[in-house]
Amino acid sequence: MRAPRSAKRSLGQNFLVDENLQRKIVTALGAGPGDEVLEIGPGRGALTRHLAGRVGRLTAIELDDHLAAALTEEFAGRPDVRIVHADVLDVDLDTLTASPGSLKVVGNIPYNITTPIIFHLLRRPRPGEIVLMVQDDVAERIVAPVGTKEYGALSVGVRTVAQVERLFKVGRNAFRPVPGVDSCIIRIRPTVPEPLTAAEEEGLRRLVRAAFQWRRKQLRKILRDHPDLACPEAALAVLAERLGLALEDRPERLTPEHFLRLSAALPEVLRPS
Repeated sequence: MRAPRSAKRSLGQNFLVDENLQRKIVTALGAGPGDEVLEIGPGRGALTRHLAGRVGRLTAIELDDHLAAALTEEFAGRPDVRIVHADVLDVDLDTLTASPGSLKVVGNIPYNITTPIIFHLLRRPRPGEIVLMVQDDVAERIVAPVGTKEYGALSVGVRTVAQVERLFKVGRNAFRPVPGVDSCIIRIRPTVPEPLTAAEEEGLRRLVRAAFQWRRKQLRKILRDHPDLACPEAALAVLAERLGLALEDRPERLTPEHFLRLSAALPEVLRPS
């Protein structure tokens, strides 16, 4: 086996060295012999070794050249383990498995691309379950209560298509090198059946992005004046009455359910009569 290599700061690498926490994360995933698992960023294989032989099939995606080669060498000859040398953001789930909806995903993902990875995993087709190590403040933003300063586009973007829960905190000393922040394990379970069509989801993303770009403005001004929305004043009155919206509220006062209902209603009220 190749000698371990130092972490690359450019790839946001911090290796989890606490074996008890490694086992706890794998247990939280709840995968067994009948499951297919995708591991993101296996690094030196800390979680990979706990998963191999425990699950039916394991695919691990690693971007780092040296680490991918070392893992390929270590697991050579094992038909139940596949190492993919790639950037996870370039890989679609349906190219890895015939049943994306049954896939379980786990990973200690780089802090510098946490949000892009989460939204990539929540693109269709979505996996059945996702267990991720993320920066603790990112976890706080995802599960933030409505009306708080942490509640924003990330909170709404995830929670309109999935259920999320914080599982447990992971202190910085569980890693080498030691990061400057604590981490948290979260579980994301995409909603089944899908709450929106693909076209409606695109409209939802546009609405949420516009709303939180102008998060200090009132909903009326955002819907009417943001160039991505441009909702006429007459349509605003219809929306307010139909959905029970207070147009003087700011975006952080709207629940994920409000955003779902508003994005579904917008095309209808904007349709020429």
